[in-house]
Amino acid sequence: MSPPLPITLFTFLSLASAFAVPDPQPAAVDIEHPLITPSPTLRDGVTRTLKLRRNIIDDVKGDIDSIFSDLGSGIPSYVASGVPNFFQDLPLGDKAQSSLGIDDDQVRALPTSVLNIPGYGNWTDQGWNLRFHGNVYKQPNTSESKLNDLANVFLIDTSVEELPPDQAAQARNLTAEIFVLQQENRQVAFDLKPAPTAGASGEQGGGGAVTPNGGNQQVTLPVNTTDQGDFDDFVQIQSNGLDDGNQTSNIQRLNVYTQGSSIGNATAYLVPPTGGLTIISDIDDILRITKIYQPKEGLLNSFARPFVQWKNMPDIYANWSRSLPDTHFHYLTTTPEQVTRNYMDFIYKTYPGGSFDTRPLNFSNVEETLGTRKFLLTKIFETYPRRKFVLVADTSNSDVMKDYPAMATDFPGQVPL
Repeated sequence: MSPPLPITLFTFLSLASAFAVPDPQPAAVDIEHPLITPSPTLRDGVTRTLKLRRNIIDDVKGDIDSIFSDLGSGIPSYVASGVPNFFQDLPLGDKAQSSLGIDDDQVRALPTSVLNIPGYGNWTDQGWNLRFHGNVYKQPNTSESKLNDLANVFLIDTSVEELPPDQAAQARNLTAEIFVLQQENRQVAFDLKPAPTAGASGEQGGGGAVTPNGGNQQVTLPVNTTDQGDFDDFVQIQSNGLDDGNQTSNIQRLNVYTQGSSIGNATAYLVPPTGGLTIISDIDDILRITKIYQPKEGLLNSFARPFVQWKNMPDIYANWSRSLPDTHFHYLTTTPEQVTRNYMDFIYKTYPGGSFDTRPLNFSNVEETLGTRKFLLTKIFETYPRRKFVLVADTSNSDVMKDYPAMATDFPGQVPL
């Protein structure tokens, strides 16, 4: 039996006790969220021109084996810190291109895709500033048989061939998301429109925000993507019918469509400086069953199996969304961004709509990974210096138990105790 995972609610712990706690059930996934666009299923084709270098599997296997090398003598530090660090030191950029045996002409022929992560916006004297963050990449047309070989590197005591068909397909798709080619120095532009719905709180619109009367516009980021394809910028946007942040307590919801990419849509949230709460929530072993403390199970739960909600947490979050006015939900995971599309899809089908943070690609080694949560927490706290925060996580996570109290110390008065 797995150890209990107590919940740390720095405020409103009593709300959670009002609900029964049934056995974990798979999250409902029958209604597709219209904005989080999944990666396409990749299949064998007769026109494949890409060749996989013979030693890529050995190279990747060596990296993965190094992560699990100390499992026999104890739990790695990242497990104790609640970091699902199963995907560490994976090939990026030129290394991935070289490993896949793709020349520049083949790369140019591939369509461009964008991982558009749901952002948040703040109000200043100049108006609304909206955070755009994500990654620009190209996805090679790797054959199913090659994806099977690569996926098997990540699986422990099993293989893709032994998994049920739906789990095998998920393992291949996640592997395809890992072996992508990040695009540096790319200009990124978006179309903004009012968002009628996002999330699954049971409320009209999905909870967590309202649909504004305006906001239609085009935005081009002022800085091109990094050498790893990342973009992360706050950009001042035009009002165009949006409510001013100093005149409303409502959180306004916008659809953000990436120009020139069929994959790259998200929802953004304009959050006033005062008037409501921001609930920052971890995901692994608090909103979904991951079992990071059991690496083999944790890997399967993240890599192949359908995401399963943690007990009745969707009911608790839905109740907060209905009963706490003007609540901003912000979801945070230290999983690397290139494998978090499933996280976003799960959250939007199961919990109230909200903004999102993941581990950027430039946080690559274990030391940087363990600092990701504090870095992301500090960014959002500094964005809303007058807003109150509620922090939600499991107390089995030593990283959380260090970083969350630190926020109360570093930002006095913003985390009610």
